[in-house]
Amino acid sequence: MIIIREETPEDIEAIRRINEEAFGQPAEAEIVDKLRESCKNILSLVAVQGGEVVGHILFSPATIGGEGAALEVAGMGLAPMAVLPKCQGQGIGSLLIHNGIKMLRERGCPFIIVLGYPEYYPRFGFERASRYGIHSQWSEVPDEAFMILILNKTAMVGASGVARYRKEFDEAM
Repeated sequence: MIIIREETPEDIEAIRRINEEAFGQPAEAEIVDKLRESCKNILSLVAVQGGEVVGHILFSPATIGGEGAALEVAGMGLAPMAVLPKCQGQGIGSLLIHNGIKMLRERGCPFIIVLGYPEYYPRFGFERASRYGIHSQWSEVPDEAFMILILNKTAMVGASGVARYRKEFDEAM
């Protein structure tokens, strides 16, 4: 059985290892560590199987609009999401995403953005952000890979322009 829960301080080392193993580099683990230190408004979930932390997902503040846009809306960005390589393909990532979406919807979050595989994220309701006139802060990102899940259509009326993750992501790009 897989249990999804919010991270605890005891999970930090396991989360770092999961991100390093899943991505084959330390960049994503470093972003998680920096966001944990600099930002209190994160949602960090872990997947536990047989007493072992085997998956992790992080949601951190993101904005759409600003800089001349008529409206700026604050929501969340999904990144990173990682599962230990030995546990991939078992639906753990899907459980993390579904639980994160549910929790953010309950907290009144208006949107979630993600930069990810266009074959994977639409199954959770994500769509090309460009459909809504929303584009990534990083110009090199392919249009089909930058997606949004709108959780509150009323809060998003009139929102368009550039979607921005926190500055910790800029440092890693």
